[in-house]
Amino acid sequence: MRYYAFAGAGGQTNMRSFALGLIISAVSMPCLAQTVLKSEPLILAPYEAVLVQDASCPTGKVLKVTGAIRGLHRRKVCVSLAAEQASLVTATP
Repeated sequence: MRYYAFAGAGGQTNMRSFALGLIISAVSMPCLAQTVLKSEPLILAPYEAVLVQDASCPTGKVLKVTGAIRGLHRRKVCVSLAAEQASLVTATP
């Protein structure tokens, strides 16, 4: 009888870990793709990076803007879309 009691407890643990894995994978999948914004956001947290469709960058590249701490300028560099794995969806800020 004790064997079945322990088997039930182990089954619940396996089910909990499986459910936790599903939740983590569902949350992490949308984070893999970044959207390309039409304009640069006014407020950007320090070290936060966004991709902006900008005319100053050549064709096939987007502007990567990285926020800075107070008193420093934002870092702006043109990068290719393939390197950043950004989605082609455009969002408005």
